[in-house]
Amino acid sequence: MKRIIIIGGLSAGPSAAAKARRENEDAEILLFEKSSNISYATCGIPYALSGKINSRKKLIVVEAELLKNRFNVDMHLEEEVVEILPDVNKIVTSKGEYEYDKLVYAAGAHTFIPPVKNIEIASNWSPCRSLEDYDKVMKEAIPESAKHITVMGAGLIGVEVVENLRELGKEVTLIEGSSQVLPMWEPKFSHFARRTMQEHGVEVITDSFVKELKVEQGNITEVKISDTQSVKTDYVLMSVGIRPNTEMLTSKGAEHIGNGALKVNERMETSLPNVYAAGDCASIKNLQTGEYDYLPLGTHSNKGGRTAGQNAAGGSDTFEGGYKTAIIKVFEKTLARTGMNPSFMDKQGIEYKTNLILAGATPGYYPDQKEMIVETYYKPEDGTILGCELFGEHGVDKRVDVMSTAIYAKLKISDLPKLDLAYAPPFSPAKDPVVVSGYVSSNALNANYSEVSVEELQNIIAKEDKGSYQIVDVRTKGEIAKLGKINDAIEIPVDELRNNLEKLDKSKTTYVYCAKGLRGYLSFLILQQNEFEKLHNLSGGYTIWNYMN
Repeated sequence: MKRIIIIGGLSAGPSAAAKARRENEDAEILLFEKSSNISYATCGIPYALSGKINSRKKLIVVEAELLKNRFNVDMHLEEEVVEILPDVNKIVTSKGEYEYDKLVYAAGAHTFIPPVKNIEIASNWSPCRSLEDYDKVMKEAIPESAKHITVMGAGLIGVEVVENLRELGKEVTLIEGSSQVLPMWEPKFSHFARRTMQEHGVEVITDSFVKELKVEQGNITEVKISDTQSVKTDYVLMSVGIRPNTEMLTSKGAEHIGNGALKVNERMETSLPNVYAAGDCASIKNLQTGEYDYLPLGTHSNKGGRTAGQNAAGGSDTFEGGYKTAIIKVFEKTLARTGMNPSFMDKQGIEYKTNLILAGATPGYYPDQKEMIVETYYKPEDGTILGCELFGEHGVDKRVDVMSTAIYAKLKISDLPKLDLAYAPPFSPAKDPVVVSGYVSSNALNANYSEVSVEELQNIIAKEDKGSYQIVDVRTKGEIAKLGKINDAIEIPVDELRNNLEKLDKSKTTYVYCAKGLRGYLSFLILQQNEFEKLHNLSGGYTIWNYMN
């Protein structure tokens, strides 16, 4: 009888165990977990803090008894694996030794705790990753006595924690070491998220590291960032990143990437014989670059665990990898991404073109219309879609999944308008934002239309001779009076543009803009057909300009 040992009971481990049993009824399956909890929703913990998820029990995805009874898995809870001996197919635990035919390593990762002075003598702080962390935070940080909470780290979990603490009425300071919150995204999209948090009363501090904790009688009372900057606080939550738990295998020669995550092939096999790995301890391939990447998300953990379990039980399955699709709720807004973005492509020397649109997520005639920002990146030579980032209040999840599917299928930007997407007024306008992105990008790709981003125009204004260009605002005078305009912009409403061409200099580079982009595009065409040659429309119009200035 084949014996399969699984190490780790959070996500990939139970997924592997259940699939292994479905694949092979005769296999002996043992699952080892050092804690008393298995298969709980780590990603749900921030929402349980605020009561959005209203009980601890709902965080439990699968009970140990179900794995034992339904799937005949021999559960070894509170039995920590302390050593793996791959040369002899054996593991050593706190209670004994066990031989295996196949091993699935799914030990996950742990929260990185930075070397902050005095943290070792303080008690009122915690990571926010495990059920044990959740229990500690609920006991110490959620009661009314903790009025101000400092969150260290502005990644996915840190930002989710911040939102839910504000929902409880806590005063919150978010501290991030890099120059932006949510570093996975482009700076402009991170700026949108930061602005949203600030509008909800969150103090956001970037480009800063906590140097020292002021501790009185075992409790943190102040977080010191520098000699001149500090934050008084009642509790500190750590969310500054994770580190894979892989020492037991890397010390035995398992191949790994720089952070220690184990390299696995499409079958989830490590470089060690008979050893599979899945979840946050594993490095899978990036499908766009072909290189090993670290994508610690629940989606990949479950897929990888399923594949590892099936193959360990004698089946044949593959999980090829991912390409950094992610989404996060930031109060009433949603931020999403998929594929490669300019920050990455610039470093890699990958050529790309960019298109940004601001479009309604629902029709203008439907009540409470919400707008969405969609920025798409594609190959300049043929329009193959490389990536996309989105921000809005409604329907962002649908559009990012469409764009993710488009990347997987290697669709071109010109394919987007051909997609038969669902339409009804509560969900989408007749021209979906994905379709609009395709139309606008196709225009630019065909070399008869050119856009300039807010960042590019800011740089031009700051560095170039003002006599070499002109900026034209084609909105109505009422819009300009109410909302303002870009300094020194020439005001000519689009409906009056044809009769006022003499006010513009054809020899200068001309930048046109409206509120969102459409009237700017129409103005571009009018000027183009009146022999203006150096023309650009401002992506997203004054709305994006105003949002970023």
